[in-house]
Amino acid sequence: MASHEDSSPERVCDLAAEFPLKRVAPTLYAIIFFKLVKGILFLFFGFVLYFQAARNLPQEYADLLKKPIFQNLRIHPENKLVQHIAEQIADLTQERIKWSAVLTMLWSLFPLSEGTGLLFRASWAGWLAICESAFFVPIELYEMARQYSWYLLVLTIANILIVWYLYAYREQLFRHHHGHRHH
Repeated sequence: MASHEDSSPERVCDLAAEFPLKRVAPTLYAIIFFKLVKGILFLFFGFVLYFQAARNLPQEYADLLKKPIFQNLRIHPENKLVQHIAEQIADLTQERIKWSAVLTMLWSLFPLSEGTGLLFRASWAGWLAICESAFFVPIELYEMARQYSWYLLVLTIANILIVWYLYAYREQLFRHHHGHRHH
């Protein structure tokens, strides 16, 4: 049982000042969900890629081109696009595929760390998400200028909104360890 001193109003106020309750933030939860799903997808893709490395992809692609569906669709091995894909696949080695898989899995740790940190309202995770999202905005704008796509437009707008939201509400959303209390 706690003593009477532990539940005194002064002690409760001290605890409340030390551990302030965070407000419900549906937009933050949507960002967390987005980051975690992105990380899980990258991790899954990395695992799939890693286990596909043992297969002979150039041979499988050559066998695929021999299937009747390519003749019915008038897709011939002489087609320039098909030749380009075949050249790219022919250059794939088991070692390259495994390296790509490992790098993809390592990259997945980035959004998984962001999402987990945001879930616990860590200020470092907020800054990491701001910087990561802001980093990709100019790249996405450049790619959209080269070849417009609705998907890229939506992604760019989402990243701009993430940067704005996390930056604008950073004081209300995240814990701060500055040694002083916020009232």
